Amino acid sequence: MKTALTIAGSDSSGGAGIQADIKTMTANGVYAMSAITALTAQNTTGVYGILESTPEFLANQLDCIFTDIRPDAVKTGMVSSSALIEVIADKLKEYKAVNIVVDPVMVATSGSRLISQEAVDTLKERLLPLATLLTPNIPEAQVLSGLDIASPADMERAARAIGERYGCAVLCKGGHSLNDANDLLWHDGTVRWFRGKHIDNPNTHGTGCTLSSAIASNLAKGYSLEESVERAKAYLSGALGSMLNLGAGSGPLDHLFDLKGDFVS
Repeated sequence: MKTALTIAGSDSSGGAGIQADIKTMTANGVYAMSAITALTAQNTTGVYGILESTPEFLANQLDCIFTDIRPDAVKTGMVSSSALIEVIADKLKEYKAVNIVVDPVMVATSGSRLISQEAVDTLKERLLPLATLLTPNIPEAQVLSGLDIASPADMERAARAIGERYGCAVLCKGGHSLNDANDLLWHDGTVRWFRGKHIDNPNTHGTGCTLSSAIASNLAKGYSLEESVERAKAYLSGALGSMLNLGAGSGPLDHLFDLKGDFVS
């Protein structure tokens, strides 16, 4: 069995972060492991508390994983402090990690900044150059490229600028009232659009975590980058299309929509 590691924060309501990543990786046929950067007290209506891991403890988690069950792919999610980003970058380099998918969580869908400018600078300097693939949404792509994005052509320019700056592939995600569910992959100087089907489901908590974890899972299994993105988008559409409806706010996806067997019934 192939293995994948998620380095991210815990979501106590189970819809995003570590919990969404583990469900996604499991549903996509790989053995999931986790290194937790923070505990959060949150639900579908918002985040009500954060308890961050210490750099020393995060390093301990990563050492334990890489020296025993080596991951075939790594996904990183929200990391809010420079010190933790430094630890992650150091350990990924030390253990020569492969298939690194970085979801550069910096800006919420609402446009609110989620991490400090210092942490953004450390992310750019230390972690992004290690990535195989970056998966920014449009506000994040604007921060990383320094360009305004108001059209599909702008998405292409921004993805190219980011990819050339950090030496990696870039999946610039649509949405945010632009291109709906259409995403743009820039890779080795070429551009490919992945057209998505609009699903009228207001419960979208954790979609970014889910997509990046599904891509990492498929890379771990040996699929090409384009195949991994294509399969991940199909999986995300299925999880959204299942129309799970939990909680009072923007609810979680049905990550196990395709799970069948005696123990599920």
